[in-house]
Amino acid sequence: QVHLVESGGGLVQSGGSLRLSCEASGSDFGIDVMGWYRQAPGHQRELVAIARTNTNTFYSDSVKGRFTISRDTGKNTVYLDMDRLTPEDTAVYVCNAVVRRPERSYNYWGQGTQVTVSS
Repeated sequence: QVHLVESGGGLVQSGGSLRLSCEASGSDFGIDVMGWYRQAPGHQRELVAIARTNTNTFYSDSVKGRFTISRDTGKNTVYLDMDRLTPEDTAVYVCNAVVRRPERSYNYWGQGTQVTVSS
């Protein structure tokens, strides 16, 4: 069982920046991919960014150029640096980890951290 703990959410003004962190523990296999999703009220959960390595990443179009995802594999931690935030970025941000075991891959989710961007 993989346990994910997020931190770094909060309230910020439009145009500001925040850094989210997510530390994973408990995996007996290596974590293949770590990433961030978000869910705003009345909306479905959507992918924000994922990283297999720091050079193998994917971003949603809505955050590309403003957000940067990075991993510290030694610490089993993934970060999300968010710049030029807008009120549309307001959501609960949830960390995800994918562990690839011989029989199949498993998805694990954190509890989420609230990001609120005021106009």
